[in-house]
Amino acid sequence: MRVLGIDPGLRLTGYGVLALADTAASALADPTIVEAGVIRLDAKADVESRLVQLHDDLCGVIDEHKPDCIVVEKLYAHYKHPRTAILMAHARGVILLAAKQRGMAVEHLPSTEVKKAVTSYGHASKQQVQRSIQAQFGLPELPSPPDVADALAIALTYARRFALSRV
Repeated sequence: MRVLGIDPGLRLTGYGVLALADTAASALADPTIVEAGVIRLDAKADVESRLVQLHDDLCGVIDEHKPDCIVVEKLYAHYKHPRTAILMAHARGVILLAAKQRGMAVEHLPSTEVKKAVTSYGHASKQQVQRSIQAQFGLPELPSPPDVADALAIALTYARRFALSRV
């Protein structure tokens, strides 16, 4: 089984593809990274153009890796930054559209749950998430930019939850 974790954004959208063992006997083994990276959107382009680029690039990732499930960070809004939530909602909408166009199952996880699952602290910093993902996957260096670590953390949180449900 493959899980695609996505950290949505209109400048950078992080993604991480994880492979899980297919047998119940090895269901609790940690997944392996198939690929991780970012979709870099043209910050000088208008929002509409960035959304088209995000859709096209994300469809390419889905078509190449053929995940069984897509997991995306839930939308959150902070009263000090309502514009951020609105812009993130645009990106999430495109991600959900691309997933459903390809008949993909979609799961949503809150960022605090993901951070708690990978760092034991629901309000961990970006760097704490990066260090935790580096350690848990035995990576030689920090996943960078932080959007990559966030996407891997989202996928890992779902993958572990899914694996536990199979035991």
